[in-house]
Amino acid sequence: MNFRIPFLPQILLSVALTGFLQAAEKPNIVIIFTDDQGYGDLACYGNKKTKTPRLDQLAKEGTKYTSFYSQTVCGPSRSALLTGRQPLRSKGWGMPASEITWAELIRKAGYQTACIGKWDVSNRKAIIERMPNAQGFDYYFGALGANDNGTVRFHENNKAAGSTKDMGELTTLYTDKSIAWLKEKRDAEKPFALYLAHTMMHTIIDASDRFRGKSKGGLYGDVVEEFDFETGRLLDVLDELGLSKNTLVIYTSDNGPWNQDKYTKNKKGHPKDSIFWGDSGPLRNGKGSPYEGGYRLPCIIRWPGKVPAGQESAAIFASVDFMPTFAELCGFEIPKDRRIDGIDQTGLLLGKRKTGRDYFYFNNAGVRKGKWKYLKANAYFHGYAVEKDREKAEELYDLEADLGERNNLAEKHPEKLAELKALMSSIEGKNSGTPSSTPNGRAKK
Repeated sequence: MNFRIPFLPQILLSVALTGFLQAAEKPNIVIIFTDDQGYGDLACYGNKKTKTPRLDQLAKEGTKYTSFYSQTVCGPSRSALLTGRQPLRSKGWGMPASEITWAELIRKAGYQTACIGKWDVSNRKAIIERMPNAQGFDYYFGALGANDNGTVRFHENNKAAGSTKDMGELTTLYTDKSIAWLKEKRDAEKPFALYLAHTMMHTIIDASDRFRGKSKGGLYGDVVEEFDFETGRLLDVLDELGLSKNTLVIYTSDNGPWNQDKYTKNKKGHPKDSIFWGDSGPLRNGKGSPYEGGYRLPCIIRWPGKVPAGQESAAIFASVDFMPTFAELCGFEIPKDRRIDGIDQTGLLLGKRKTGRDYFYFNNAGVRKGKWKYLKANAYFHGYAVEKDREKAEELYDLEADLGERNNLAEKHPEKLAELKALMSSIEGKNSGTPSSTPNGRAKK
């Protein structure tokens, strides 16, 4: 056999080039995460009052998910998104420094990382080892907590950076900071991950003068329309910088909307005549509830040429799946020393399979498998979401026929009830921990 040694460098070059091309194909990641935005807030999810042309266009350019789940309250939803773990493990608002985020892992894979906006997993306190810089983000600007008291206090990296009582400036401010990072701080030689977590539409809502009073949906509608506009500005900058083609854009929210009766007009600290709740659309209840209105969120994902355009998917998908999916797409390994509840959804994302998760676990309240959903009799509700007339009985729903969870089929389908109860028991046997902690660290009872 006649081996031609001079070709060896060419072979090595070819191997190296293949590796380079694979690295070059690693997508940039942009997560746009809203606060307390309902499933039915956007026109592309059925809203008839609010105009959301940019998010509607994003849905046409990507895939719209109709069975996407986050968590039912703010801090736990963020810990789940960051760690791929249920808040029972990652401690919600009290996420310890020992938790490993996808930002830490993706940075080791060569990415530059930034977090803009609401952090909400360090007990809303400046605990350095639990703040964004220590949890994998090269740059941070935003608020460590929410705006419940009408004031937002900012940090830039680990230093205090002023405060504001003008809630109407926040959506534009966070968008401006994100754009500035992309244009001025980003290393063009590296792929990047930008996690933009807005304060709106949380509790004390407001819009800027440009949008206040302009929508048909009241002040809340004004806020939604401004958010849509500002999201469009960010997407335009991705186009301007030539980044859109290789950027995976994810839009979703942290939990369902405040929409319970006790939160009505003129609540203390709120703008006059404001109703600060969103629209769950056809879903039952909202934030803090184990019904679909608490957990099921709008989600739109775009990656031109990779994620199918103009598609709608009813496959079960969840924010805990981001960690393992990013691991596959971006080239890092998920932690082996702890339970990761998310699964790799790359196949679903790229349109190579139609099915998602076999089940989604509802924070010790119930379980979903396919079209069927089971809730325990003592399913946990946060106080403001309690339905006083709810009978404390096991519940079974066919979500394809009864998305609003009005027809309890537990007595009609005992075999399906038993199946889901067994699944629930098997999951509970793998779980440990206590219910998600509150912002001040006290465990919920």
